[in-house]
Amino acid sequence: MTESMSKHVQIGDWIFEVKMVRALKVDEYGKPYSAIANCNINGDSMYIDGLLTQEGETITRDDLQSFNDFCYQIGLKQCSYHRYQNGESVTKDVSITSPKEAKTSKVDSPIHLVK
Repeated sequence: MTESMSKHVQIGDWIFEVKMVRALKVDEYGKPYSAIANCNINGDSMYIDGLLTQEGETITRDDLQSFNDFCYQIGLKQCSYHRYQNGESVTKDVSITSPKEAKTSKVDSPIHLVK
């Protein structure tokens, strides 16, 4: 992963800042997904809110690594998430690290300005 994404883009007199992201666990956009998370970005940290999976699905280390890699790609320093683990409420704060392996970002269509 060598490309980075900016958390903001200027169009005309406006700067659009990414503050909220919806993450879906799915092989292809538009298909049914097995997990979903709402992510709120504030400064250099992201809070993963509403991390939900289908019944029988679990969040894996690879899943959490994907969140880490996304945070790294947009220049964040920290990520926090809350989930129930073994029947207990657990909140974790994680420092963002560089990706362990090179991954390619899939972008089917760039963002376009619509008038």
